[in-house]
Amino acid sequence: MMKFSDNQPIYQQISDYICNQILDKKWIEGDRMPSVREIAVLMEVNPNTAMRAFQTLQDIGAVENRRGIGHFVSEGAYDAVLTMKRKEFIENDVPQFIKSMKRLGYSLSDINDLA
Repeated sequence: MMKFSDNQPIYQQISDYICNQILDKKWIEGDRMPSVREIAVLMEVNPNTAMRAFQTLQDIGAVENRRGIGHFVSEGAYDAVLTMKRKEFIENDVPQFIKSMKRLGYSLSDINDLA
């Protein structure tokens, strides 16, 4: 079972989990994915929540539904997920990181020295 946080919708956390599986190449293009019902049981969520996660993944082109067969990792899923995650990183994580740096008195050159 996955532990869910309160600061993000559960369907989004499931979607992020699946995206990470794709980025880690645990699920690759063409792989058959667990069914919506299997994901719901595995994650102990309502099937509608799991379906919403799959719909989110279909919307970005990471997952395709083959009627009567199931969900599969789409061709180009890795690139689609990578593009989305990079955008989220730049829009969300980097500004927070810079804000924390400034608060702690670090400059960009200090970060270069640490790396």
